[in-house]
Amino acid sequence: PRSFSATDLVRAAPAPLQPYLRLMRLHQPAGTWLLYLPCTWSIGLAAAPGCLPDWRMLALFGVGAVLMRGAGCTINDMWDRDYDRQVARTAIRPLAAGDISTFQSLVFLGGQLSLALCVLLCLNYYSIILGAASLFLVITYPLMKRITYWPQLVLGFTFNWGALLGWSAIRGSCEWSVCLPLYFAGVMWTLVYDTIYAHQDKRDDIMIGVKSTALQFKEDTKQWLSGFSLAMLLSLCMAGMNCNQTFPYYLSVTAVGAHLAHQIYTLDIDKPEDCWKKFASNRSVGILLFIGIVLGNL
Repeated sequence: PRSFSATDLVRAAPAPLQPYLRLMRLHQPAGTWLLYLPCTWSIGLAAAPGCLPDWRMLALFGVGAVLMRGAGCTINDMWDRDYDRQVARTAIRPLAAGDISTFQSLVFLGGQLSLALCVLLCLNYYSIILGAASLFLVITYPLMKRITYWPQLVLGFTFNWGALLGWSAIRGSCEWSVCLPLYFAGVMWTLVYDTIYAHQDKRDDIMIGVKSTALQFKEDTKQWLSGFSLAMLLSLCMAGMNCNQTFPYYLSVTAVGAHLAHQIYTLDIDKPEDCWKKFASNRSVGILLFIGIVLGNL
């Protein structure tokens, strides 16, 4: 039987709505998963021993991830519309292709951020302030590729904010001995998957003058990715020890390590289709860790 994908959902939407759904990348849910999963780790680790994670918080953060990823993509496309027109893979994006105007995208961005604010206001005061603090990163990240060869690092700081926010939403504040190692692990993970992602566009990026870790690392990419993966695994172990996690958690960390090792070993940085496949497979990395957290808690 034929499966119903996110792309099918966008195609089934009314024609005037489709450019907005593509603008928020609803047809490419991999990025939403990568934003959402660090939230689930934090919510899972914050659950009381012997208890399942708070499903209401998981649902609330899921909605927030869709909205904030959509808002981030809208901001990115507004900043990059002239660059996107020069890259084959991104020239079909709604703003670059002229399917919607800059003003329309600005109004749409306001709607997404307003709904995201409603989600944020469902949390405690500490989490509201902490969540609002991430908006600066969301707005400025798309500019980083013009300034530094490390925009993936700034994306890591942005995409893994949920590793702090999930814990505070459950416990009322951050336990830094757990949250900081978890956050750092997420940042290292982002450096792995987004460097792989950036290798898709490296030839176009050189021509238009955009920077990335893919261009910085070049043929040494696999060594750098191995180092980031090791740092991620050590940080996950530290976070687990600081919140008294049990054997299933460390088993899942081992499985994550094996997945990353296979991903890096088999990666062909000169084949865009392989880079995309490896990038998208990181959803499995996040889900593996979440399952280990839940079983470890139980």
